[in-house]
Amino acid sequence: MGITTICVFCGSGTGKDPVFSEAAAGLGRVMAERKLNLVYGGSNIGLMGIVSAAVRDAGGRVTGVIPERIADRVPTQPGIHLEVVPDMHARKSRMYDISDAFIAMPGGIGTMDELFEAWTWNQLGYHSRALGLLNIAGYYNPLIGFLDRMTDEDFLRRSQRESLFIADDAVGLLDSLERWNRPEGLKWDRD
Repeated sequence: MGITTICVFCGSGTGKDPVFSEAAAGLGRVMAERKLNLVYGGSNIGLMGIVSAAVRDAGGRVTGVIPERIADRVPTQPGIHLEVVPDMHARKSRMYDISDAFIAMPGGIGTMDELFEAWTWNQLGYHSRALGLLNIAGYYNPLIGFLDRMTDEDFLRRSQRESLFIADDAVGLLDSLERWNRPEGLKWDRD
């Protein structure tokens, strides 16, 4: 079937370094060039606003999924389909349901929550979708080190650790996601 829609988790801020904003715009353009649809958290600010506008402006299809509590505070963006859901749980569930793969760009605790839940659902067999980290300017280096420690200490299976693709550029990450195959064995399968 292949990947047609990617959910991007990223910050509602832009961070201090302009490289993060440049990377968000670049990811959006590359996704649109590859005819990949975007699903994202629905905000028009920060990296979320940049990546969504870039996909839209390059002719791509964008769906934002936002909880009611936040929707009233965020102006809509022309040309972006916005789905309003009751709460954060419904938001994540909907984003997962309509996406074929996931990318986490730099962000805060919301980005981490979304990434780790999507990865956990994959590990437990609730879905079978590729996940990637766009590691701009080494942003995720400390996290990568921690994930490696989890693997070394046998808290995370090596096959699951390797199922999270990491790249410092959009093209390389998208190429990896398109080649993804589900790792052997789920969390509760016996070795």
